[in-house]
Amino acid sequence: MGPDDFDYELPEDLIAQNPLEERTAARMLVDLGNGPEHFRISDFPKLLKSGDIVVVNNTRVLPARLFLKKKTGGNVEVLLLKALDQITWEALVRPSRKVPPGTEFTVSPEMTIQIGEDLGAGKRLVQIETKSDLLSLLEKYGKVPLPPYIKNDLEDGERYQTVFANRSNSAAAPTAGLHFTEDLVAECKDSGAQVEEIELAIGLDTFRPVTANNLDDHDMHSEFYSVSEEVMHRCKEANRVIAIGTTTVRALESAARFELSGQTNLFIRDPFEFKIVDLLLTNFHLPKSTLLVMLEAFIGPYWRDLYIEAQINRYRFLSFGDSMLVSEQSTRKL
Repeated sequence: MGPDDFDYELPEDLIAQNPLEERTAARMLVDLGNGPEHFRISDFPKLLKSGDIVVVNNTRVLPARLFLKKKTGGNVEVLLLKALDQITWEALVRPSRKVPPGTEFTVSPEMTIQIGEDLGAGKRLVQIETKSDLLSLLEKYGKVPLPPYIKNDLEDGERYQTVFANRSNSAAAPTAGLHFTEDLVAECKDSGAQVEEIELAIGLDTFRPVTANNLDDHDMHSEFYSVSEEVMHRCKEANRVIAIGTTTVRALESAARFELSGQTNLFIRDPFEFKIVDLLLTNFHLPKSTLLVMLEAFIGPYWRDLYIEAQINRYRFLSFGDSMLVSEQSTRKL
């Protein structure tokens, strides 16, 4: 199988450009084996049962997007991707070809960035010198990076953070979690379900489409994850495990196969035995993405029918869009 097997037509007007005013107002296409039904996220707790565990990704998006200016006046954007040591990062630099190695930028009196080796595809090594805590400086001078298909600026950066957000180490948000509020979490617990947290640091490659002609040749990106021993034990004892987002699936299924924490390049594709996850709440994904490949591993090619149903009913797609709740039994044809 190749990328064309996970392609579909996505009308531009269905790509949500802004978050809804109310997080729980997002729509939710549900199929738990009896065909598609239409709900709101606010209805999610009503679908839970005693003994269920709802697992969320508590990663926080790093405000790692810096808008800089060269001494000659040119604008340069630096997006920090991954820390390699205490001062060296892998970063995305635009326009990379116009920034020679050794170019230095002063972000503030407390922070300078020097552009280093070209890694290809716009990626560079950069060295960061600070006189105080880097994270606090990024919170002050950086911006949260939005997916490339979001054209509008976000007035409130916290709308691209979940209410669970804890440690800043991701380049993107676990978007299915964006629908939750503290009140909704409380309602989930009132229904008899437990709500547990894991961590998976999301990289920008999550938006990178599959380009290899054969999935066997796809170079799956690596991400840090951490699942506590207590959460894993509770998942194994649960009535049902409901993963909030594909990143939570990746963390849980990696922890079940490898260590409880570390780096994972697990590529979830059909055929795949899900050891932990029973239900998945997820947004609607980009064509040809590895996230669609995962979705097909979970419910088979039936995802196409559900995506058609969503488009007919004008659901909003991608990061700020609506959601779907499915189980491995969601295989009935429309």
